[in-house]
Amino acid sequence: MKTTKLGLQLPTDPRWVNLAEMDLGEILTDHAYCEQKAATACISLIQAYPEREELVRELAPVVTEEWGHFRLVLAELDKRGLPLGRQRKDEYVNALLQFQRKGGRPEERLLERLLTCALIEARSCERFRLLSLHIGEESLRDFYHTFMVAEAGHYKLFIRLARLYCGEEATRRRWADYLAYEATVLEKLEVRGDRMH
Repeated sequence: MKTTKLGLQLPTDPRWVNLAEMDLGEILTDHAYCEQKAATACISLIQAYPEREELVRELAPVVTEEWGHFRLVLAELDKRGLPLGRQRKDEYVNALLQFQRKGGRPEERLLERLLTCALIEARSCERFRLLSLHIGEESLRDFYHTFMVAEAGHYKLFIRLARLYCGEEATRRRWADYLAYEATVLEKLEVRGDRMH
């Protein structure tokens, strides 16, 4: 799943995998919390839009899957005798949240939330791909490949739900805005090996 297939305009700095590999405890901790927050985001969407039957049906199993991923990362930490560290401030996600348009019709607010989720999943997919290809430890390559495949599916799901509820044209236009903005965010952020994003 290459960056271009995901629509991302700026690839991750190639130094990122090397930095992440230097302290696996740090990247695993951040990864664990990312999975936890992904589950929470899906629960929040279900709570906010219970009348959107397909959204509820499609996101309910994603909650279970994301929480399962959290447990997989915890197991990997345990296997290495590493503790789950503290949750960190996620500058990348916070920047995306600032870009969300506030107010407007319910469909417009839903579009903002779905596209934010889609973008986080797309970038996570791209980073898991890099880890699956370039991290030195072979067992971790398989580990991260599993996450890459899952995130690709989630990214596609959020885009499909956006098109379903908010329209093809509105989704296309706003997704282009998000992709352009995300590239500027990535350019400004420090390349850190202790962060998934």
